[in-house]
Amino acid sequence: MLKQGVNYVGVAIVYFCHDGKGNFIMAKRSQKARDENNKWDIGGGGLDFDIGVQDTLRKEIKEEYCTNVLSYEFLGYRDVFRINKIQKTHWVTLDFKVLVDPKMVKIGEPEVFTDLSWFRLEKLPTEIHSQLPIFLNKYQDKLLALSS
Repeated sequence: MLKQGVNYVGVAIVYFCHDGKGNFIMAKRSQKARDENNKWDIGGGGLDFDIGVQDTLRKEIKEEYCTNVLSYEFLGYRDVFRINKIQKTHWVTLDFKVLVDPKMVKIGEPEVFTDLSWFRLEKLPTEIHSQLPIFLNKYQDKLLALSS
């Protein structure tokens, strides 16, 4: 069976969900997550064949965080080359900054995430997803203006 990211380049939607007041949400990946177990991550999902980018963004945030997208900004894209356990992977990520209602946010996929918490850029957890520093470095200027 062919797998995106392994047998061909996968496309993923990555989202940095914030409350407009300088706080952003991260979920802690469970032991059942595909990789990066017990690491804090900002969120993302693969682009399905028959669903567009904007609809995938809304669908994934609803599934993972149980909330709607209030507004979003496309930040850019990244080529992500990694080794997932023993397999090389290649993904192109479409990266977004997304405003959500913090009162609605909760874990929507308890089998994949064990915890959910709000953070600020100046105070990140120690165990984070390997791609997060690259994401934060690339979009630092756009993320500093979280109130917009």
